[in-house]
Amino acid sequence: MRRHAKLTILATCLTVCVGYARETAITPSLPGAHADPHIACFDGTYYIYPTTDGIAGWGSSSFSCFSSADLMHWKNEGVILDFQKDLSWADERAWAPCIARNNGNYYFYYSAAQQIGVAMSDSPTGPFEDPLGKPLVARGAYQCQVIDPMVFVDEDGSAYLYFGQGNCNVVKLNDDMISFDPDQVKRITPKGYNEGAFVLKRRGRYYLMWSSYDTRDPRYCVNYAVGPSPTGPFTPAANNPILKQRGIVKAAGHHSVVQVPGEDQWFIAYHRFQIPDGNGYNREVCISPLRFDSTGSIAPVDVFEPVHAPLQAQQTVD
Repeated sequence: MRRHAKLTILATCLTVCVGYARETAITPSLPGAHADPHIACFDGTYYIYPTTDGIAGWGSSSFSCFSSADLMHWKNEGVILDFQKDLSWADERAWAPCIARNNGNYYFYYSAAQQIGVAMSDSPTGPFEDPLGKPLVARGAYQCQVIDPMVFVDEDGSAYLYFGQGNCNVVKLNDDMISFDPDQVKRITPKGYNEGAFVLKRRGRYYLMWSSYDTRDPRYCVNYAVGPSPTGPFTPAANNPILKQRGIVKAAGHHSVVQVPGEDQWFIAYHRFQIPDGNGYNREVCISPLRFDSTGSIAPVDVFEPVHAPLQAQQTVD
């Protein structure tokens, strides 16, 4: 009986310890306050392009870049675009950037004073220069707040710009990556959409992802829909949301996704309220595994699961 009692106590302790470990928040990937991370991989190196956070009213005026070989150890590459020095048409509200590579160049899309700009460089770490001298998408041009650009480059080299808060819009970019036909802008707003569109392609299917609620709301979360083309039509998933608050993790959202080169292994970068005492102006960037089930649906993300090392392939992409 004593032996049985000791085993019972040990099992209980182990259960409590495992539960505690799972409910312990993972360490932020980047130091300090950052949000809206766009993660990408170029030539075997991972990069994160975030919003600089910790400022009331989201008043940042520059963008920095971080690089990593393993998704765990990140190097600050410094400022890559400074509105005060590099732009003539905006000087504040540097929000929610993204990056794409095409035609041998890197194209950096960003929100600036609630408009969308584009900058170019021959390196993912910049420096980036403004080729237009004006916004790519001007404030008031469409029925949305003109922020949160996302560019998806398909396998044939065609590039698509997604943007908007309140409504989601998509348009195919011209070959120069810095212009488009305004008459071809299409509204594709899914139910529950607020902001932060992101698109990925896996096994011939296109996944449109977005954030619901406001970034200051603890319920901020990520949903997705699936379609046959970059412009839809998109059918919302039955298991939404796939990223959301849990326990001490609040407002998990405004994400991006990266694929390990050559592997069917994926990771999601997102922000949450800083722990402890964070809010919609004080957020931090985290990375967790993203998985698909046998039907191609995205499985719910465990916000307590960190990046594991070494990275292991699960399956080979068809």
